[in-house]
Amino acid sequence: MFTRWLLALVARVGLIVVGLCCCLSLFYLLACKPASYGHQQSLLWSGGANSKERYLALLQEREDSHRHYINSLTKQITQLKEALQERTQQLHESLDKAKNKGILPQGLESLHKTPTQSDLKEFFHSQLNQAEVSSGVKLSSEYAVIPFDTFTLHRVFQLETGLTKHPEERPVRKDRRDELITTVETALHVLNGPHQHTDRNRGKRTAELFSTGITRTERHRGTTYELTFKGSSPQEFTQLVLFRPFGSVMKVRSEIVDTSRTLINIIVPLSKRLDAFRQFIGNFREVCIQQDRRVHLTVVYFGRDLINQVKTVLDQITRKLVSGETLASE
Repeated sequence: MFTRWLLALVARVGLIVVGLCCCLSLFYLLACKPASYGHQQSLLWSGGANSKERYLALLQEREDSHRHYINSLTKQITQLKEALQERTQQLHESLDKAKNKGILPQGLESLHKTPTQSDLKEFFHSQLNQAEVSSGVKLSSEYAVIPFDTFTLHRVFQLETGLTKHPEERPVRKDRRDELITTVETALHVLNGPHQHTDRNRGKRTAELFSTGITRTERHRGTTYELTFKGSSPQEFTQLVLFRPFGSVMKVRSEIVDTSRTLINIIVPLSKRLDAFRQFIGNFREVCIQQDRRVHLTVVYFGRDLINQVKTVLDQITRKLVSGETLASE
């Protein structure tokens, strides 16, 4: 009996709660009903017009403020230029009076002198004379020696990396590549210029004739470039030395180098490694002897082991040579 009464009570309470929830939902929908579309659109257009006018007024005010600031700065710059010109004129008048009276200090003579193009050239030549281009410079120790970098049109070989790393710079930095390309173009402009003493029957020199170059930068003076170009014959080359005193590249020297009588000395230290030496002799014969016979090979052997076999290899290659080629072994 009690159970039935409890179930009936729970059912009645549930119905009452559901009814209250429905009433609350209905009131919420009526209270949150959105306004009509036409009324909302009219309010939007009226508010947009007001905001647009305010925005244009703000832009006009900001533009007037900037224009006034620019005019003020222009006026100040003009006043400063006039004041600087007046002070400069007063300084020159004072220097002229002091010079006429003979009381002008030696340190102030440069202020009275107007810089010219000749002064700039004189400065560049002074930098060139101080640099290690035409003559050597005494250094404090071997650590002060600045090494050269070898470069071609596509590669730069550095010595600063040492023997533990690959000396080729991969990839070449863009600023470094642009610098070297500009130097080669300047060298070609010099070689093809009217003041260069070259064979008139020879065509215009191009970048394909550029063989190799070396360069190094001295921190307080500038950069030195020594470029080698191929000549009309395999034994003729043109060397061009350029110097950049932290400015534009200027010509230092240009001369034609004849290597037809130049002897190339190759010294090979050897200890055992007979198979590698045979391979080297084969490459030496193909590259040095058959193409260019002005080569002197000196083999310095350390130790007594396999020395007879080394002499045998040298004797075999010597017998195959024609007269005029020189091989020596020590």
